[in-house]
Amino acid sequence: MTLKDPNSEGQGIEDEQFMRAAFEEALVSQAAGEVPVGAVVVLNGEIIGRGHNRVVSDHDPSAHAEIIALRQAGQTLQNYRMPSASLYVTIEPCSMCAGALVHSRIQTLVFGAPEPRAGVVCSQRRFFESDFLNHRVAVRGGVLTEACGELMQRFFSERRSRIDPA
Repeated sequence: MTLKDPNSEGQGIEDEQFMRAAFEEALVSQAAGEVPVGAVVVLNGEIIGRGHNRVVSDHDPSAHAEIIALRQAGQTLQNYRMPSASLYVTIEPCSMCAGALVHSRIQTLVFGAPEPRAGVVCSQRRFFESDFLNHRVAVRGGVLTEACGELMQRFFSERRSRIDPA
């Protein structure tokens, strides 16, 4: 899989606009003490689903930003399949979320920063290249990478300083 540069396909401005919306969702997560990840589902230029991490507050290990956004989009469409939609997320998805993107038939994933520990799009694995998948998800990475990555780094740095006062 080759990650496509969003600017190379004339997607830059639109990708940044929707990634900023996902980033706003990540700030909601952060304010609630959750890992700051945000996501939006977009169809025909409109946001049809929003999500931010709610794992801790919902006591739900599946309450990742991507899953919450897909659930809301499914309710909006009254359909669990979204073959013309795009999902924008601030951080490279984990395996659970990547699987949900395949099951929902999302057309395009756009992510901000890589997730070196658990990302399965390009960091730890290349999930979407798996032969067993019955749906292919197009991927664009590197949209607002610096801002998305800094938000995560700052969150974990602050968390570590509270846990380990040195």
